[in-house]
Amino acid sequence: MANLKEIRNRISSVSSTMQITSAMKMVSAAKLKKAQDAITAMRPYSDKLTELLQNLSATLEGDSASAYAEQREVKKVLLVVITSNRGLAGAFNSNIIKSVRHLTNTKYANQEVSYLAIGKKGNDAFKKSNNVIANKSEVFDDLTFDNVAEIAEMIMAKFVEGDFDKIEVIYNKFKNAATQIVMTEQFLPIVPMEVEANANTDYTFEPSQVEIVEQLIPKSLKTQLYKSIRDSFASEHGARMTAMHKATDNATDLRDELKLTYNKARQASITNEILEIVGGAEALNN
Repeated sequence: MANLKEIRNRISSVSSTMQITSAMKMVSAAKLKKAQDAITAMRPYSDKLTELLQNLSATLEGDSASAYAEQREVKKVLLVVITSNRGLAGAFNSNIIKSVRHLTNTKYANQEVSYLAIGKKGNDAFKKSNNVIANKSEVFDDLTFDNVAEIAEMIMAKFVEGDFDKIEVIYNKFKNAATQIVMTEQFLPIVPMEVEANANTDYTFEPSQVEIVEQLIPKSLKTQLYKSIRDSFASEHGARMTAMHKATDNATDLRDELKLTYNKARQASITNEILEIVGGAEALNN
């Protein structure tokens, strides 16, 4: 059994750790509320805009078709990996990294795969492969639509120029504080919705349908990427809050066990001292 001083030091260390994890939980909980409100308000707008443009793109053919909807033989793939800049968030980052590696080794095993990292953890995981074309982790320092739009424009330009034939985004979708869902969404080319044969597609466009699509598609893609990063941002705080809550509970249990061990050791020490005194007194009497 460890001596009393070692146990006291251990209790002090665990108590300090518990204070840190409890504080981190409170900080993440405060940030989560704001991030959750932002993504909840944005989702319906983003989903409806994407659906609208998919419907419009499906009706464009030939020379009128958008460059962002061009279907090519897939030889070069870009995976946009959205993680976080910090750890201590449970399996938040590792789930994304595992999913990306699974895609690379299975679905795209015969293609040339490159990565664009949004988040330091994703960059650290894939930079050794020498296939990371850019690290945009600084976007989390000032998460605004304009900053995300710059990243989206770079990705869109690389697709149009033919650097990549397919681009997918992998991120954590926020469900609640305890649950994040790993999502893999095709970013480019745009997947047009199947138009039913008897569907009414006789619309009047002002200005032309082509002009509307060409102006809205870039905005829609920027919004889609912004929504994905916002989802990941909310998921990160939810995952960290849950992880720190569990860590605080575990530290509390460990501290209580150590206190019990300390009290037992202290009682044993006192009992031994009493026995030594009684034994010494009897020896003097004899």
